[in-house]
Amino acid sequence: MGVEIRVEGLTKSFGRQVIWEDVTLTLPAGEISVLLGPSGTGKSVFLKTMVGLLKPDRGHCWIDGKDMPNLRERDMYEVRKLFGVLFQDGALFGSMNLYDNIAFPLREHTRKSESEVRRIVLEKMEMVGLGGAQNKFPGEISGGMRKRAGLARALVLDPQIILCDEPDSGLDPVRTVLLNQLIVDLNAEIEATILIVTHDINTARTVPDNIGMLFRRELVMFGPREMLLSSEEPVVRQFLNARKVGPIGMSEEKDLSELEAEARLGRDPGPLPPIPPQLMTSDGRLRRTQHAPGEWLRTHGVTPPEGSFIDEMGRDWLQEWPKYVAEMSAGAGRHSEGAH
Repeated sequence: MGVEIRVEGLTKSFGRQVIWEDVTLTLPAGEISVLLGPSGTGKSVFLKTMVGLLKPDRGHCWIDGKDMPNLRERDMYEVRKLFGVLFQDGALFGSMNLYDNIAFPLREHTRKSESEVRRIVLEKMEMVGLGGAQNKFPGEISGGMRKRAGLARALVLDPQIILCDEPDSGLDPVRTVLLNQLIVDLNAEIEATILIVTHDINTARTVPDNIGMLFRRELVMFGPREMLLSSEEPVVRQFLNARKVGPIGMSEEKDLSELEAEARLGRDPGPLPPIPPQLMTSDGRLRRTQHAPGEWLRTHGVTPPEGSFIDEMGRDWLQEWPKYVAEMSAGAGRHSEGAH
C-alpha cells in the first residue's frame, strides 16, 4: 500500500536562478499522479528533491511522517527504501545482463540469499513482461525493453512510492501506450503511490488520477484529473491543445509584447479537447483508488467539453460506468465464492 506525500512551500534555486518556488501539493496514497510542464521547468529537479538527492532552499516534503529536507543522512537512507525510481533512459549497467541489473538493489541493500534474490528478480521480470530475457544485455534489447527492465529493478524492494521520470522518453507512441498500461496494471496490483513526470499529452490525459503542471517557476495547479482537463487556465489550454498561441514560448515563456500581439489578433489557445475515459486495467478490474467518470465535474458543477468520456468504440462511460461497476462487483463475488 502506498503512502501519502505532502509537499509544503518547496523552493529550489541554483545560484540566482529560481527553478520553482512555494510548491505545495499532496500526492494521495495509492493513487497515480502526473506532473506536466514544458521542457526546462524543473520537473526532474522536483523528483530529485523529493528523494533527497537535492536539498531545497526552503520548504517541506513529508513522506510517511518524515520531513525529507530535515533528515539526517542515515534516516534519509531509510526513507529512500520506500522509493522505486524509473529513470529516463532506464539507467541500466551496460556490462551487466538484465538479471544482474535487476538484482543489484537486492544485493546492495538487503541480506537476502541468492535463492531469494532469484525468486524476486524472476517474479518482477515476469510482472513487466520480460520473462525469459534475464541473460540479455541492455545493448541487445529495444528501448521499450530497457524501460521495462528499469521498472522491474524499481520494483524489487517492494516500494510504496514509484517515481517515473519521463518514462515515454525515446519510445514510439505504441510502446508508450503499452508502458502506460503496465503502470496502471502495477498500481492495481501493488497499490503504490505513483508519480509520473512527463510532457506527453496522451499519458497525462488518460493515465493519472491527479495532474499537476509546472510553469513560470511555480505550480500552476494540482488536483484531480478532471479538474485540470476542464480548466480554462490559458497555459493549460495551450499545452493540452499543443498550440503555438498562449503563454508558452520557445524559451519556456513568452514576453509581454508577444502576448499582447496575440491578444490584438484575437488569437487564443483554442477550446479544450474532450476528456477521454481513464485507462483501465488490462483485466478490467477496478483500481482501489479509481474514481467514477465525471465525479469531480458533477461535484463542482463543471460542464465537460462536448464528446468527453466517449471511447474509441463509441461507448459513453458516463452511462456505462454504473453497469460496469455492477458487473465487476458481481464477478468478484463469484470469484470469492469459488475460492471457498
